[in-house]
Amino acid sequence: MGEKQHETRQNGLDAELSYVRNDVVNHYALSFNLLIPSETNNLHFSWHAKSKVEYKLGFQVDNPMAMAVPQANISLQGEVPRTLSVFRVELSCTGRLDSEVTILMQLNLTINSSKNITVLNFKRRKMCYKKLEPELKSPASDRNSSKAIFDPVNAAPTTSTRVFYISVGVCCAVIFLVAIILAVLHLHSMKRIELDDSISDSSSSQGLSQPSTQTTQYLRADTPNNATPVTSYPTLRIEKNDLKSVTLMEAKAKVKDIAISRERITLKDVLQEGTFGRIFHGILIEEKDPSKEKQVFVKTVKDQASEVQVTMMLTESCKLRGLHHRNLLPITHVCIEEGEKPMVLLPYMNWGNLKLFLRQCKLVEANNPQAISQQDLVHMAIQIACGMSYLARREVIHKDLAARNCVIDDALQVKITDNALSRDLFPMDYHCLGDNENRPVRWMALESLVNNEFSSASDVWAFGVTLWELMTLGQTPYVDIDPFEMAAYLKDGYRIAQPINCPDELFAVMACCWALDPEERPKFQQLVQCLTEFHAALGAYV
Repeated sequence: MGEKQHETRQNGLDAELSYVRNDVVNHYALSFNLLIPSETNNLHFSWHAKSKVEYKLGFQVDNPMAMAVPQANISLQGEVPRTLSVFRVELSCTGRLDSEVTILMQLNLTINSSKNITVLNFKRRKMCYKKLEPELKSPASDRNSSKAIFDPVNAAPTTSTRVFYISVGVCCAVIFLVAIILAVLHLHSMKRIELDDSISDSSSSQGLSQPSTQTTQYLRADTPNNATPVTSYPTLRIEKNDLKSVTLMEAKAKVKDIAISRERITLKDVLQEGTFGRIFHGILIEEKDPSKEKQVFVKTVKDQASEVQVTMMLTESCKLRGLHHRNLLPITHVCIEEGEKPMVLLPYMNWGNLKLFLRQCKLVEANNPQAISQQDLVHMAIQIACGMSYLARREVIHKDLAARNCVIDDALQVKITDNALSRDLFPMDYHCLGDNENRPVRWMALESLVNNEFSSASDVWAFGVTLWELMTLGQTPYVDIDPFEMAAYLKDGYRIAQPINCPDELFAVMACCWALDPEERPKFQQLVQCLTEFHAALGAYV
């Protein structure tokens, strides 16, 4: 039996995934939970079978108020056709409320009437929006409207109005073009400027920087299609992603000096949970004064976690240890007592994980458009760039910068944290490309994907993707691209599209971060200065 699925979209793009070929189910392809464009109301599936195959078809939606149960133009049970055929599934939003709906299409297949059933679960996501009620018009008003079309007296204002709007549109386009050129010029002018640590620390703490008076050549803001991958970068600190095995005993030895007693830790609510890991909201009792308590994040594992997973949690938790910056969140204590599950403690940020926070903002965006502003998002980006600039000056490479590895509090203060447990808590953001290692493929620079090479420049690439996450309120980048095709996709010069409502100047900053040649990417110090000045310009119009 062979079967392929086609998603035909109104913008002319086709996505194709193979699920069953030569009687073998492709479970990897089935795991994709792709986003369907909101304007797409139909999915088309092509299928056929070499022999007799009976089927049963069923649908589920997680929010019936936002979307009706999908309807197919075929019967819900029968026999798979022997010739290549196409059936349609209709996805109709109710228009009652704004919500992202998860759709499950379950296809049960039985070969030759045997009792063995193969179950295929097709998962998709679609954003449904609330319909605006049209204004009711009286018959009289309709007659007046009709009359106005043929009335030469009323025709003149309509024409002049159109001319006015066209003129305004042209002016806006020219202004945007000039703004892009200025942003690109400014980024390249800062390319030659190396700020010393004292100036950068001052910029980081105050969120301000001195404007540059030096101008040099332009820095290209586009993504070069004709660039060739560079294999040697003498001016960059390159670090191989070394996966040498570390034993659990060695990992515990590295954190022994910050180990505390289990009696000082009280676990409260579970904030996030994965297959083998959990993050709790916890309370830590002060050692010198037991009457004092402070709130903490507690990362720990479940009973079924293997020794390798425990070792990775402890090892990756040490990535930022010993570093001190207002936009970093290193671990403070661990608990590694015998007979107890290992625990890692970090200072508490009451709004939690940044990616989850952004997605929550997206859900309430329609009901409360002022919940988070573009100026707030740029301020978050500045803080992340400040923290990464500090790491770059100390030659620390993060390797996994993303919104999922940042936390935020109610004052919108953002801190970068390690990636311990991220693979477990955000499994859809990591993929194994055949090397037995889950990696954040959609956030990685080309040289990291192809040559396994990491540097501050590859962190800059990941920052560009993180900035895109901020502007889209937590969407997944390159969601329709097969992870195995990412390297070829990037090498051909393709990048994620400009987010809706993202200013051109800000997208130009992202594009600079995604230059194929690492030396063409801006430094974090330059990104801090550029974003700070853009933030100030936004404030001038608020």
